[in-house]
Amino acid sequence: MALAININDLLNKQKIESNRIEFKKGWNPGSIYHSICAFANDFDDLGGGYIIVGVDTDDQTGMAIRPVEGVPMEKIDNILQEMVGYNNKMAPYYLPRTSVEEVDGKLLIVIWCPAGSYRPYSVPVNVTAKGTKEYFYIRSGTSSIEARGEALVELRELANRIPFDERGNSDIQLEDISLVLLRDYLVKVGSKLVDDVIKTPISTILDQMELYTGPKENRLLRNVAAMMFCE
Repeated sequence: MALAININDLLNKQKIESNRIEFKKGWNPGSIYHSICAFANDFDDLGGGYIIVGVDTDDQTGMAIRPVEGVPMEKIDNILQEMVGYNNKMAPYYLPRTSVEEVDGKLLIVIWCPAGSYRPYSVPVNVTAKGTKEYFYIRSGTSSIEARGEALVELRELANRIPFDERGNSDIQLEDISLVLLRDYLVKVGSKLVDDVIKTPISTILDQMELYTGPKENRLLRNVAAMMFCE
């Protein structure tokens, strides 16, 4: 699927917090799935993160080395196919988004990991082996670590921290929102926004009503928006 942000902004760590971006020189599913799990758990509610495979980094600055290392074209399909099986090893099931991007004449695999709707998530310590123990992972700065002690307790409480109606839902589209129901509600509560319904983009009104959630590059309508304003 198409990325919600420009690949060069990711490589330059622009517009996205650096602790939401992780570079991997090569395909290492054991380590990479720890980070996928950590981003999905989104312990600090930052909005998940991005893993870019095929990028080496400068040891001192942590910035991407250009030109990028890249992933050989003949390995791309196999890696994406492997991910289908590894995704099934996460509990509960989680589906990261992937995009193949061309940079500096090379191919990169970008793995976009939005915050999961069914946190907390766990994953085997080694997704490539059978019968390995599962752990919960979270982000600590720019690293993915096993959640232990109080952090693990707090992570497990995430499932009950955000009520259903406050959670973002990628299945809700602007086209699902009824202008009639929205305007009727604004009239009923005496909101000054009622005069803006016709002349202002509906996304702006919903944002002013705090019915969006998520990071700026992946804003999602909350479930309550559909509950109130869908036919």
